[in-house]
Order: sequence, then structure tokens, then C-alpha cells
Amino acid sequence: MNVAEPDDRTLAARALAGHQDAYGALMRRHRDAVWRLARAHVGDGDEALDITQEVFIAAFAALARYDGARPFRSWIARITLNKCRDWGRRRAVRRFFAFARPIDEAGDIADAAPDPEQALQSQAALVRINAAIAALPAALKDVLLLRTIEAMSQADTAAALGLTEKAVETRLYRARAKLSESLRDDAAPRV
Repeated sequence: MNVAEPDDRTLAARALAGHQDAYGALMRRHRDAVWRLARAHVGDGDEALDITQEVFIAAFAALARYDGARPFRSWIARITLNKCRDWGRRRAVRRFFAFARPIDEAGDIADAAPDPEQALQSQAALVRINAAIAALPAALKDVLLLRTIEAMSQADTAAALGLTEKAVETRLYRARAKLSESLRDDAAPRV
């Protein structure tokens, strides 16, 4: 951000006053971070794009509740995580109903898993890592994504999640340990 550009608090105030360009500037400034967080959370770029759109619609609707004393990035990250959780719940419901279909229609249900013969080794590793992250409990996954993928400070992560900094530190340690264990177990040869 150069000196001529207003800060997030100023842009939010201008957006609330009806200046569409201010909200557009906030979106441009934060959309990549929102998409990365959503992508890391749900593991699919197209779904992350949909979630990113939902996040900014929800953020615009709730902009009056934004506390300018806190970082906008933490506020929008919190909305993103909530939208990702909503997506996960909707996906679970869709999966339930997909399995309830008659067996002769089961062939119409798309398999989201990559084709092993066509996947490159690096893509397979990325899929393993994304799956391992996605399998983490939400409390650990959220901290891991904000601290490592989004490179948020411990204080900003604590603020975004409503935790103490010590809780963030502890959850990050547990998330990394669980992720390492999961990846190690996946890599172990099957007997």
C-alpha cells in the first residue's frame, strides 16, 4: 500500500457512506487472501471462488458491524472461515443425499478424486497435503491456515478466532504435529 492509498478503516467508512469505489478497493486489496484461505480450507479452487464471492457479499452486508479499531484482514478472515464451515455443512448434506440415490444413478455422481495415472508426482503430494489439512479438526485447521498460509501474526490470528495468543500457539503446535503424523502415516508402505 503506498502513501496515497487510504487504509482499510477509511475505505470501510467511505463504503458505508455509499462510495462503491471504496468497497471495490477493499475487495481488490483482500480478495487474493480470502481466496487463498478458502482454497486451503476447502481444497478446491472453483469452490473457493464461490466462497470468496459469498464472503464479500456477506462482508458488505455486515460492514456496519466492522470495528475499525481492529484489522480488517482479521475481520474478513473470520467471515471467510465461517463461510467455509457453511460450505462444509452444505457439502455434507449433499453427500448424504448423493448416497441416497438409486444405485443405477450412482454413475452420474462425479468423483472429485484426481486420476492417479494422469496426476504428476507433485500434484499427488499436494493433494495428500490438502487432504491432510482438510481432515484436521476445525479448531486446529483454522489456526494453521491463518498462521501459515495467510502468514497472520499470532495476535491477529487470536483476534480473528477469539482466542488467546497462547491458545493459538498451542493449537498451531498440535495442528503441525497432527499434520506431520497424518502425512507420515499416508507415506508408510502398506503391508
